[in-house]
Parts: sequence; structure tokens; C-alpha cells
Amino acid sequence: MSDKPKVAFYWCASCGGCEEAVVDLAEQLLEVADAVDIVFWPVALDTKRADVEAMDDGEILATFVNGAIRTTEQEEMVDLLRRKSQLLLAFGSCAHLGGIPGLANQWDRETILETVYEKTPSTVNPEGIRPRPQVAANGHALELPGFYDTVRSLDQVTEVDYVVPGCAPTPAIISGAVQTLLGGDLPPKGTVLAPDKALCDECDRKETKPETVSIIEWKRPHEVMVDEELCLLAQGLVCLGPATRAGCGSLCIGANMPCTGCFGPTSRVRDQGGKALSAIASLVDSDDEAEIDRILAGIPDPVGTFYRYSLPASLLRRAPLERAEEPAAARGE
Repeated sequence: MSDKPKVAFYWCASCGGCEEAVVDLAEQLLEVADAVDIVFWPVALDTKRADVEAMDDGEILATFVNGAIRTTEQEEMVDLLRRKSQLLLAFGSCAHLGGIPGLANQWDRETILETVYEKTPSTVNPEGIRPRPQVAANGHALELPGFYDTVRSLDQVTEVDYVVPGCAPTPAIISGAVQTLLGGDLPPKGTVLAPDKALCDECDRKETKPETVSIIEWKRPHEVMVDEELCLLAQGLVCLGPATRAGCGSLCIGANMPCTGCFGPTSRVRDQGGKALSAIASLVDSDDEAEIDRILAGIPDPVGTFYRYSLPASLLRRAPLERAEEPAAARGE
């Protein structure tokens, strides 16, 4: 048996980019493998739930969970990994804030299932057949995970010790998190392992941002030739740098694309979307209601723009459910 610290990785409702981000450590991944014993990583190793169940409580030093909580199985697994781990980390935007899957909170489960299995243009399903939680086949009882109405961030279902932010976390952020865990001098519980300042503070273009930005038209990147040196906000592009935590290395800005907010808010912001909306609205150069409406119409998807990664963790959390709500366990609350 190895006496190295044990580490685990698990993937809930997400795209898989956080798993690829670990591999993006390149040769540093070998250094990590030398320092720890990866005991559970279903996407890369032939490890099973039963292997985790057989471990002692607290046997794993740290588990990195990426993805939001969308199903019963995901909640069961994070509860199990919480018991078996000394430290549980929300790894990436989806675990941290709900992420892209959290935008599904604009609808309920019935609407989502109806759309996916019956109403999409490419779907041929005249009988309206849908997945069932339990079914008997050839003498076997088969089960599928339950599908909640509400997508939740990791800390809404279990206790989280630290956050590794980003969509996906950068190699530098991941490496720094691992070094922090192995160094023994742990920061206060709940710390987001990234600089606690706005992205604008480390942006290479910050000196080009005017003292006063006045917007008469919001533009989308594909509609204009974007200046590669000038502040993107000053060019009329919706950049969430003022409302987003630093630490990503300004990768999107370096690619001449505005920040979309994946590192989440700083510790001084309760609702990242609200902060971003307030910042963007304050730049509109008009006192005329009709003109303000015209300018803001240049942002065609406000929820997807301002709450792209954070809707489940926001003050809004989700759209109201129009039908009678299900029991708490079934709706994910």
C-alpha cells in the first residue's frame, strides 16, 4: 500500500473540460502523480463506487469534484466522497456556481424532458417514450438516476472546503491548488484558490480603459473588428472583467474576446450576475427610456450573459415553478 496522500476526482453535471484541464498539466501531471496516490478517477482509471465505499471515512486527503448536481446519483456520490475525504474541493465553474448546466434552471424538468425527447426537430418519437427511473428487463431490475428540477452547485448539497475556479481551471490554478493542499499551511475554509481581485486589475488593457466609459450601442464580437489593444468595454463589447475574479491569466482577453465571467465573483460580491448587470447598465449613455431600451436590446440574452456560470448560486437561483412542486428529494432542494 502506498503511504502517499490519497486524491480523488469525480465528474458530475459538466462538459468534461475540467477532466481535460487536469491532463493539461502536461509534464506537471507526472509530478502530481509522484506526490499523491490517485485512488478514484472514473474517467481515467478503472475504479468503481464500491472501491470508494470500502475505504475508511477520511481516508482520502482531497477529492476534486467538478460539475453541478443534476441527478440523484450525483448527489449520492458527492455525499459518499464527502464522508471519505478530509477535504472536498469544488473544481471548476459548474461545481463552484452551477455553471452552464445551471442555465437549465430557467425551465422545469418536464419542459426539458419534453423538449429533448419529443419536440426537437430531429426527434422521431411519436409514442413519447422517455427514460424511466426503474424498469424490469430479462429478469433484471434496471435503474436510472432521478433527474431533479433544480440544478445546484456543490456547496448547496454538501460541505465544501475549497474552490478551484474556472471553466476550466487553468494549469497554473490547478498546480497552485495541489501545492497548497500538500504544503500543509491551509487557508481558511471556504477560500477560493485564486486572487481575490477583479480581472480588470490584472488585464493588460487596463491602461486603455477611459476614466469614463459611455455606451450608445452594445456590440457582439462577430459584428465588429475588435481592436487588439484597446479595452473591450471601451469598444462597446460586454466584458465581465469588472465583476469577475482574476487568476485566469486573461486568456479570453488575450484571444481578443471579452470575459464571460467563469472565475466567479470576488469575496466582496454576493451575486455576480447582479454586479455585472449593474456595472454594464451604469455605462449606458442616455436618460431617455426608449433609447435605454434600444441600447440594452444589444444584449439579446441577459440571463445567459450575466448569469452564464452562476444562476444556481445567485439570489435568483431559478425561474419559479408554475406547477405544483414535487417533494424536496425529487426536485433537488
